[in-house]
Amino acid sequence: MPKASVKRLIECEKDDLIKLVLDIEKYPEFVPFCFDAKVYEEKNQGDLIKIIADLTIGKGPFKDTYKSDVVLDKRKDTIFVKNIEGPLNHLSNNWTFTDKQNGITEIAFDIDFEIKNKFLNSLMVVSFQFGLEKIADAFQKRAEELFGSSKN
Repeated sequence: MPKASVKRLIECEKDDLIKLVLDIEKYPEFVPFCFDAKVYEEKNQGDLIKIIADLTIGKGPFKDTYKSDVVLDKRKDTIFVKNIEGPLNHLSNNWTFTDKQNGITEIAFDIDFEIKNKFLNSLMVVSFQFGLEKIADAFQKRAEELFGSSKN
């Protein structure tokens, strides 16, 4: 199963970064390999926000859509994502947001997944960390574009 993790320090408020990650329908505008996104349901349940959403992801001729269960735990400043259906046998990813000094937030992102198609799964193992770094770069750039100017 491909697994990878990345940490970033971003000059942005934690709450703004959490909103950015939860704004799933905007992903096709800035996330590499993301072609479409749709939120079906969003429920605010006290300390939890629960979202059901589809993402269409791929590279080159390979594109597929998977449905995910996304849960923000407001007390822990974490977002946990797991697949519900689609081309994945397994998907779990965790976002953790930690306040640092002077309006800087540390984001930790861990992902673990397995594609049902064994051939595609083996291809992903080779380049997955690189792809995750590109995705992290995209979130960082988007945060700086949306929220960075408020620091100046």
